[in-house]
Amino acid sequence: MGNAYKAQEASFQSGKYVIAGDREGWLSLFADDAVVQDPVGESPLDPTGKGHRGKDAIAAFYDMVIGPGDMQKFEITGSHPAGDECANVVEIRNVLGDTVVEMQMVVVYTANDEGKLTSLKAYWDFNKTMG
Repeated sequence: MGNAYKAQEASFQSGKYVIAGDREGWLSLFADDAVVQDPVGESPLDPTGKGHRGKDAIAAFYDMVIGPGDMQKFEITGSHPAGDECANVVEIRNVLGDTVVEMQMVVVYTANDEGKLTSLKAYWDFNKTMG
């Protein structure tokens, strides 16, 4: 199974930290050279589509996207560990000012031997969701 269960545990912690608004706890889950792609590909949140690389960039992503919101729901409805990864089906409800974002996404977490996340890839359609 490689590090699949380490990735799964980190994924569960990630959701708890996001709901709690615990920035430092969330950032502590990541390896120094980790990459966050949320969503995967080019979007206004990541114009290059290459992801937010390294702790400073991941912290800036948190401050831009997660921190300002009121995450009211982060429910993992399915969790599938394999290899060094865990793929979760997640339903969220986030309130960003006057905008309410409700969606389902697939988030793939990859962990290293120490249990730190090296990659977080969230699959959702920015244009459809934020329309």
